[in-house]
Amino acid sequence: MYRRKIEKTFQQWKSKSNRKPLIVKGCRQCGKTSSVLDFAHKNYQHVIYLNFHEHKEYKTFFAGALAVDTLVLTISAGIKGAKFVAGETCLVLDEIQECPNARSSLKYFKLDGRYDVICTGSLLGVNGYKTKEELAEEASASIPVGFEQTVPMFPMDFEEWLWANGIEEQHIDYLRDCLQKETPVSEGIHQRMRELLLRYTVVGGMPEAVAAFLETGNMNDVLEVQHGIIDTYKADMLKYARQEDKPRIRECFDSIPAQLAKENKKFQYAVIRKGARSSQYAGSLQWIEDAGIIQRCHNTSITELPLSGNALTDIFKVYMTDIGLLVSMLEEGTAWSILQGNLLAYKGAIFENLAADILCKMGRKLYYFQKESGLELDFLIRYKGECCPLECKARSGNSKSLQTVLKHPEHYHVFHALKVGDYNVGRNGSLLTLPFYMLFLLSEQ
Repeated sequence: MYRRKIEKTFQQWKSKSNRKPLIVKGCRQCGKTSSVLDFAHKNYQHVIYLNFHEHKEYKTFFAGALAVDTLVLTISAGIKGAKFVAGETCLVLDEIQECPNARSSLKYFKLDGRYDVICTGSLLGVNGYKTKEELAEEASASIPVGFEQTVPMFPMDFEEWLWANGIEEQHIDYLRDCLQKETPVSEGIHQRMRELLLRYTVVGGMPEAVAAFLETGNMNDVLEVQHGIIDTYKADMLKYARQEDKPRIRECFDSIPAQLAKENKKFQYAVIRKGARSSQYAGSLQWIEDAGIIQRCHNTSITELPLSGNALTDIFKVYMTDIGLLVSMLEEGTAWSILQGNLLAYKGAIFENLAADILCKMGRKLYYFQKESGLELDFLIRYKGECCPLECKARSGNSKSLQTVLKHPEHYHVFHALKVGDYNVGRNGSLLTLPFYMLFLLSEQ
């Protein structure tokens, strides 16, 4: 069991005297169930686990009255060893989206207050295709607004990857100190962090893929895990999407590497299929986003705060939430090329998605800036109270657009910028350059 940041969220939730049932929402296989069960077994004398995805029969527990005493009686009769003790029992409801009545019951567990409930959901909110019976069940159920707390969970982020590789807090504190003082990182730590960054790029943060790499060091084992996860996503598209949307969702998903390979990485429906239009595919793309598989990066009309207020909803780029899964979708040998630093024309796309991976797992929304004149900034972030351009370069190189923006603060209202790449800490006027592995430290907003 790897150390995960969500453990702190769980502890904060449990410390509240008037806590609501907790729902942990995230893409499939990002570690939700293992993290929840690890926390529950460490903090409760009794843990009752119901997985609605693997055991459809558990849905019958919630088919009748949802009064807590009735549910306790039903579940304890149906699950051997299930024991409900006030203040000492945690009920874990896995893949709760498959049992709408179980979600409705959260209101009654909250009002009752004797037992804590933690739920997980992989496809909460997706526009699914269901049978008539399932639609009727969903229609009769109700989401308990005001009686549940939802928290997002992502695959392991870069800092969690560092922890899994034995990097301790003192090392991260040292990097943070180098950032604050703008001093170069010592050569030994610099080289180790460069190596770990490249490995994270090909492995990503899916816990099973991380475990495969750390246990065997064999990239073939990692790719096998990653391909299995991709296959699971595709199976979900076939199982849960509306019948008429299924082929379009698959086409959208399969087009992502080609979208990122373009010089202009703006998402274009015509790349999916010649003649494709937004009206045909917008819902399919939304399905993939709602499933947590991708993240959109919206263009902004101006380089000013608030970024969300200036975002253009119909102009965006699309990145995979987990960089390792993107690499696994590329042609055979790509992982080896990344580790060797030999990516040719595709390196920009990979390192942009790497930055998107790190930023979105920090909880940041993604934005960029592009004008028809050709001026483009990879990302815009809120940093130290300013709108700050962030450029990503796999190697050192000129950033003409960034220089243009910095030379004209009267027009763009940008006074400081960041550039991350394969180099050490340095400053040139209003431009701060950082090694790519420091990106996860840019938490100040």
